[in-house]
Order: sequence, then C-alpha cells, then structure tokens
Amino acid sequence: MVEPSFAERTVINHSDYLTNGLLVVSTAVNIRDNEVLTSSGRWIAYDYLVIATGHSDHVPKTRTERLNQYQAESEKIKSANSILIVGGGPTGVELAGEIVVDFPEKKVTLVHRGSRLLEFIGAKASKKALDWLTSKKVEVLLNQSVDINTASDGTYQTSGGETIIADCHFVCTGKPIGSSWLKDTILKDNLNGHGKLVVDDNLRVRGLKNVFAIGDITAIPEIQQGYLAQRHAVVAARNIKMLMSGEKETKLATYKPGSAIAIVSLGRRDAVAQLPFATICGCIPGMIKSRDLFVGKTRKQMGLKPTLT
Repeated sequence: MVEPSFAERTVINHSDYLTNGLLVVSTAVNIRDNEVLTSSGRWIAYDYLVIATGHSDHVPKTRTERLNQYQAESEKIKSANSILIVGGGPTGVELAGEIVVDFPEKKVTLVHRGSRLLEFIGAKASKKALDWLTSKKVEVLLNQSVDINTASDGTYQTSGGETIIADCHFVCTGKPIGSSWLKDTILKDNLNGHGKLVVDDNLRVRGLKNVFAIGDITAIPEIQQGYLAQRHAVVAARNIKMLMSGEKETKLATYKPGSAIAIVSLGRRDAVAQLPFATICGCIPGMIKSRDLFVGKTRKQMGLKPTLT
C-alpha cells in the first residue's frame, strides 16, 4: 500500500509454484468422509485432506485486481494530508510505521481498542513500538474504538468522545477465523470454543487419521505467525508422504508449539523483536525483517526466484 511496486513480488499466482497439481478456484462449503463440496456444486474426492483456511478475508480473486487494489490504496495515502488507522495489531503498527517514514509530513492517528499495542506479544515489545511511533509524531489513542460507518466528511468520533479529522482511513483490525463453514460438516465436533480445529501432535484433526489442519485455524497454543504456519506445512506434508508410503504411525513427525518469537517491522530500517532472551527495538531487528519482509526467502522456498527480472 505504501510502495505498490513491492507487491509485484509478494502477490503470487498459485499456478506459479503449484506446477504439479490441480488448482480449483472456489470456496469449500462442506466435507464428507472422502470428499469436499465447493460452492460451485463440485464434489472433490480425497484420500488425505488438509484444512488451511486461516482467517476470513475478502480480497480480489486475481493477481491483477489485487495489484490494482494496492495501487489505489497507495494513491489514497499519497493524496491525503491526514490518515486514520484503526487497529493496533501488527498490521496497523507496521502500516503506520511505513507511512510516517516515507511521508513524515502526513498526520497519522492510530486508534486501538486495547490497553496496549501488539497485544499478541509481551508488554515490553508493546511499549517499545509505542515509543517508536510517538517519536515519529504518530498520535496513538488506546482503549478506544471508532465506528467507521458513522464518519461524516472526514470526521470520526471515538468511543472516548474524541474527534479525529482524517482525509482517509484504513481498518487493520483482526479478521475472523475461517472456520464458520466447518460447523455443519463432519469436523463440527472438532472445533473448540474459539472456532479453531483441535489437532494432535502429528497435526491431524483430533480423532481422524487422514485429515490434517495447519496455520491459524489450528488450536495450537502459540502466537499466530507466518513462519510457524510454514513449519506446520512441513510437518503435515512429511506425514502425508509417510502415510502414503505405508510407514507406521509411530514414525510420524510431531509438531512442538513454537516459542513466543515475533518481529514487527517499523518503517524501512527498524523493527521491534521479541526474542527468548530479550526484547529489542531498532535497526538490528530491522536488518532481519524490515529490509525485505522475508519475501525473497519465501519466494525461494516456493521454488521461485527471490527477485523479479
């Protein structure tokens, strides 16, 4: 959104890396013991199934539409003098950081309903992120919310009675878990109270031998991070291959929940990092993530060139 050209590397067609498989672009709506039903009415048979529906997020279906969306949002940022960001999780904090670094003359206000930013990690990291943003003249309002639907002519009212004037806004609040479609399927009894799938140590849905779940939809007790979802995928893929080759279940790979490690980028050079031994902020953690946001590494893992030629 701040640098649309960056999306050329991050928005990837599934067919670019899934070169030996069938891609079905449709929504899954039901599951039976050996087949999945799509919204188009097609039943797809399976021997092994992996549920990886993460969070519900309504985004454009094609790469071109997605790139055009980023370009349009970038134009909103460039033409605005004042910007409101709703939500103080990693997305809201990172967006605010990128805007104030690239456009220091713009007035940025961040409103968050929680008592601190980045509530998914520790209080030390939250404080360091807050201090960094305020040092860049970002106005941060905590313990407040904004009803975007009641805004009028660029005037927004917070739940705390404050008035915010902004030329545009971006909603960066959390997305709901993408499991509502499972409530009428054979997996309905495997959802916990938060709508997440309960899995065993092999990442199989509890009580089932051939259905796996990975990513944010799982009830694994760990923070939700992309690199952990990647670890889930490695374990699940390994176990499916072993089961297909007739290996004993006792030899299946097990998954151990990840430690609470997280890096949140702050502009182009800085970041705040929560590590097992310390919480640090500045250019050192920024060198790990903020320069490339792990895009080159991820593209390489998918068998793609890290950079575009």
